[in-house]
Amino acid sequence: MIKGLPNLAVALAILLTASGCGGQKVAVTDKEAIERVVHDYILAHPEIIPEAMAGMQSRDVARELRINRVEVETPFPGTVAGNPNGDVTIVEFFDYACPYCRVAHNDLKRLIAADPKLRVVYRDFPVLSEGSGEAAMAALSAAKQGKYAALHDRLFESEGKVDRERTVALVRAAGLDERRVAADFANAALKAELKKNIDLGRALGLTGTPSFIIGDKVLSGAVGYEKLVAAVATARTGRGK
Repeated sequence: MIKGLPNLAVALAILLTASGCGGQKVAVTDKEAIERVVHDYILAHPEIIPEAMAGMQSRDVARELRINRVEVETPFPGTVAGNPNGDVTIVEFFDYACPYCRVAHNDLKRLIAADPKLRVVYRDFPVLSEGSGEAAMAALSAAKQGKYAALHDRLFESEGKVDRERTVALVRAAGLDERRVAADFANAALKAELKKNIDLGRALGLTGTPSFIIGDKVLSGAVGYEKLVAAVATARTGRGK
């Protein structure tokens, strides 16, 4: 077996993803011959490995999106922005302690203002710190009170370390019921929502924040306003809009 590849199936996938093994024809019943050809081809063309693995990862993500599409695009009540009946949905997985999410927050607000047919679903994905988890719980509590946007914006647009003290101060500034928010820090349903988001992110292979699901694409990082616009346009074209 080729070192670094888990099994023959992966090796064959890499071989077939490449350029047909240089035109050589191999009897599929001859396992040793296949492994030898794969081995020799990869040694001669090591550049195909990242490309092939990226292709397989892309197919895996596309499959997971098909399986989980409804769940991914169905928001926790109150955590949707833009046009609730929009023809294209952006799903953002984010962390309040992520500086890149802060940049992406401004891009999304600009995009929502510019595109009246856009629907945005926010998925709290607190992976950076205990403070970001508490901020996410407070934000979901705010959604229960019909004031998600008021707290969400403050959490991204206010300076300071993301911790409970800051979150409580912003809860107060957003006009929320502080007692309800305090109680919701221990709310099992809200904890389950955050766990669901983490599980969805892992199923989709998300490795950090922010991450965006737009149509059949996953964009990782603060990709910028123009790339978001382009991804929305591609998704809209794919829907025949």
